[in-house]
Amino acid sequence: MDNNSIPVTPGSGNVFADLGVAQPEEELAKAQLASHIRETIKRRRLSQARAAALTGLDQPKISALINGRLSGFSSDRLLRCLTALGQDVDIVVRIGARTQPRGRLPDRA
Repeated sequence: MDNNSIPVTPGSGNVFADLGVAQPEEELAKAQLASHIRETIKRRRLSQARAAALTGLDQPKISALINGRLSGFSSDRLLRCLTALGQDVDIVVRIGARTQPRGRLPDRA
């Protein structure tokens, strides 16, 4: 190894857990849902005002959501936004591995 190399620590797959955020699985799920909302708005070429009208949110909340400021959003609220934007949402629950003490949320959408 080179003396000038930068030490690297592999991530867990959940940046929120790596940063020590409380409830990292919930934060990751919210970020993934917000990403889908952002992509849906972009793909449909909706203005923030139009997206607000469709979702029942006001334009500043749409702006916050698009910019990743999710503190005022629950997962349930984000799911309702997705369906209001015409997206189908499937939630799948599986039995976890016996070797894991807890279940997990996947790290990808």
